[in-house]
Amino acid sequence: MKSENITDVVVLVLDASNTLSFAAAVDPLRASNRHAGRQLFRWHLATPADAPVTLTSGLVIPANPLARISQCDWIVTVSGFDPDRQSTPALLSSLRRLAARADHVAGVDGGPWVLARTGLLDGHTATAHWEDFEAFAARFPDTHTVNARYQVSGKFYTAGGAAPTLDMMLALIAETCSPTLARKVAGSFITDTTAAPSQPQIRQPQRSRHSHITARAHALMETTLDAPLPIATIAQRLGLSPRALQMQFKASVGLTPQAHYMALRMAEAERLVTQTHRPLHDIALSTGFSSQSGFARAYTAAHGTSARQHRKSA
Repeated sequence: MKSENITDVVVLVLDASNTLSFAAAVDPLRASNRHAGRQLFRWHLATPADAPVTLTSGLVIPANPLARISQCDWIVTVSGFDPDRQSTPALLSSLRRLAARADHVAGVDGGPWVLARTGLLDGHTATAHWEDFEAFAARFPDTHTVNARYQVSGKFYTAGGAAPTLDMMLALIAETCSPTLARKVAGSFITDTTAAPSQPQIRQPQRSRHSHITARAHALMETTLDAPLPIATIAQRLGLSPRALQMQFKASVGLTPQAHYMALRMAEAERLVTQTHRPLHDIALSTGFSSQSGFARAYTAAHGTSARQHRKSA
């Protein structure tokens, strides 16, 4: 509960969390207090169990079991590698208990996985880090997964990585305190808030390059956006097995051929939505969808907003 107009924030940190994601969740609170000239936020670092956790940089967070914390206004879960192993029944129970009374509940980097494991995100919209996006969507079908920098659904906030976490925290500060304070905090980090929350994450590693095989597959895909070919057919035309094509894409592009094909279709859909006045039904057909509802779901998942709303805001 709030006391003396101070917001109590619990930051749950799991082992092997990304140091930059952790800092992006905590340091904006510190900067807010400095710019305000008084304590607006009070944060407490928590661990899954009665044992310290170590961040990817080697920084150690002292043991402070989440089970010992009775209440808070916000709870932010920061996780990196292997959140499943650390999401014990006891930890999930503590998260549910605190989340029931918290004003805001957030998951950062691998944190959305932990929140989804509790069932708290059922019926809500959430995002996850682009490397785990497809696996997250398949694992938690009761959560509407969107490709976005960060996502707000009721009191639940999810961010895909360190930079979106900073954006998310600035948005929370703007909502809780004031947009002016959020701008001052952003200035401290020499950043801005121009990136829209719904902006898709980069889905490919910067090192990714097409191999000779994936370049030929890419060309086939680009010429058949309106009538997508089965992946098995593309593989056959290239003289490969579907499994071999899958391995080529994962090694060179970092995505499955299905995901790459869909990304091309959604990129073309976005261009047609934002740069033309063609009816949405025509755009759906031009990007390989036989039904408007299927197109609508895919577009929202890819871009974090509906095609109609995207066109209005373009």
